[in-house]
Amino acid sequence: MKKIIFMLLAICSFSFMEAQEKTEEELKQEIAPKKAEIAKLQKEVGTLQAQIDNMPGWKFGAFGTIGANFSRFSSWYSQGTPNVSSANAAVTINAFANRKEEKYFWRNALNLNLGWVKFDDRDDPNDDDSFRNATDVFNITSLYGYKLSEKLAVSTLGEYRTTILDNFNDPGYLDLGVGMTWTPITNLTVVVHPLNYNFVFSSGETVYESSLGAKIVADYTRQIGKIAFKSNLSAFQSYKSSDYSNFTWINAFNYKLFNNIGVGFEVGLRGNKQENLANAIEEAAALTPPGTVPTFDSIDSQLQSYYILGLTYSF
Repeated sequence: MKKIIFMLLAICSFSFMEAQEKTEEELKQEIAPKKAEIAKLQKEVGTLQAQIDNMPGWKFGAFGTIGANFSRFSSWYSQGTPNVSSANAAVTINAFANRKEEKYFWRNALNLNLGWVKFDDRDDPNDDDSFRNATDVFNITSLYGYKLSEKLAVSTLGEYRTTILDNFNDPGYLDLGVGMTWTPITNLTVVVHPLNYNFVFSSGETVYESSLGAKIVADYTRQIGKIAFKSNLSAFQSYKSSDYSNFTWINAFNYKLFNNIGVGFEVGLRGNKQENLANAIEEAAALTPPGTVPTFDSIDSQLQSYYILGLTYSF
């Protein structure tokens, strides 16, 4: 009798395990069509969003990056300054306001990058324990175009670049020009203005000089799922001398984690020989005795750069 009961229990257990396995397989089989439905819905949402983006009217948007680092050491003798407090903080903002109509477009963009750094040696009573400006970038552009075709337009561009924490408008750069704008695809804008005047503002007797030249701008902005990125190249080629030419190239990436919060990375490159010369003259004047006054011919072009990594918030 006991053997019979044991065999019945074994058969029931085997049948239960088999039924459980089948149920799991059935659940797995149900997942595939649902994934296909989700992919189909995502594709439909993308199509609808593309139609919304191409509709006439204003479009607004912005995203920014915040990065910060704080540290404090006490009696940490393995380093040169055992009692030190340090910190750095940075914030970037990329915003746009674009209007698209049947016959014309108007695109406006803002890039702001500010950073501060602090290094306080608590053993040095003369040490500066305040935050100092480390990064200071302000760039605003406005592009208006009258469409000759769906992809080609006669355009005019205004672009202003300076710093706002230190030496506001000293120097400051204002580009005003006319030419053509090409939009081969929805997310790419290429501006070529052979008639452009680069106004340079600065105080006192400086090396900065305004000149006539050509302006080239390329901007690519796109969002794919949770990833958003923007690349903007702005270059001025002076007809007077290559020493008065300059360029700025900024790339920003944002990965959305949840809601409007994500992780962002921004890197910027700039070439400006007038700024290089102005800095070299200041360094030479600070020497004791003062060094030989540098000129464009005696200095090399130096590539300026910055990057920031931190949390982002998209509007």
